[in-house]
Amino acid sequence: MKYLWTTIHVKDMKKSLEFYQDVVGLPLNKSFSGGPDMELSFLGDGETQIELICDKNVKEVQIGKDISLGFEVDSVDKMMDFVKQRGIDIVAGPISPNPHIKFFFVEDPNGVRIQFVENM
Repeated sequence: MKYLWTTIHVKDMKKSLEFYQDVVGLPLNKSFSGGPDMELSFLGDGETQIELICDKNVKEVQIGKDISLGFEVDSVDKMMDFVKQRGIDIVAGPISPNPHIKFFFVEDPNGVRIQFVENM
């Protein structure tokens, strides 16, 4: 068995695509219609991807606060500067529980916690 993707139901496909492409740096692999009121997009490189679903008939998206998606970065300090320049609030961190790792959290446009991790 292999892990394929994480699905996130989003309120606004355009804002979500901008976040995951421009901030996280994931390439868009494919976008398509899932019906008259539904858009789907897959992002990422390699085997594991993120699937975004925007259903215009759904008024509110429920996001769990105890789940986060982690992405490795070369420098937490540079990434913190980058997200601040884009007007994105840091919701926690930087945190360094040991000398080998440092990370911080932001939220995507839907409230999903995103963790940026530097392995030192």
